[in-house]
Amino acid sequence: MPLGYQGSYQRVRAYFREKRLSPGPVAARPPSPRVVAGWILRRPETLTETDHLRLKAVLVHCPELDALTGHVRSFGQMLTERQGERLPQWLDAVRRDDLPSLHTLAAGIDRDRDAVIAGLTLPWNSGVVEGHVNRIKMLKRQMFGRASFQLLRKRVLLS
Repeated sequence: MPLGYQGSYQRVRAYFREKRLSPGPVAARPPSPRVVAGWILRRPETLTETDHLRLKAVLVHCPELDALTGHVRSFGQMLTERQGERLPQWLDAVRRDDLPSLHTLAAGIDRDRDAVIAGLTLPWNSGVVEGHVNRIKMLKRQMFGRASFQLLRKRVLLS
């Protein structure tokens, strides 16, 4: 018993011609997760009107993402405006929502709460030191396996 389509080639051709020529619904592609994350992480006033509307459409369909957006923007405001005293209230708000990934972040912050509050409040940071450490690591990677500590020391001191 042969298997396969029993109709003619012309019938298949007519079927596909009809499908090709009939107007189908044109749906816009959904934004990628990276694009949505960019919209969430940017300040709302810097979003274009189109991006703002598209973000609003995404947030309407996902209440968890809407809650996450509120927490991320609140933390960003704390960070940029040096409002570390608001951290305990932010942590309580995070724990009230059902967002396991933020609960993990909150637990990590709780382990060293005083240092995080100081980092969000005080004007000092260790950026300069971190820059020097990064530069030394880069020099060490460039010299990997080729020289001794003495040459690394000379390169660090001379640069």
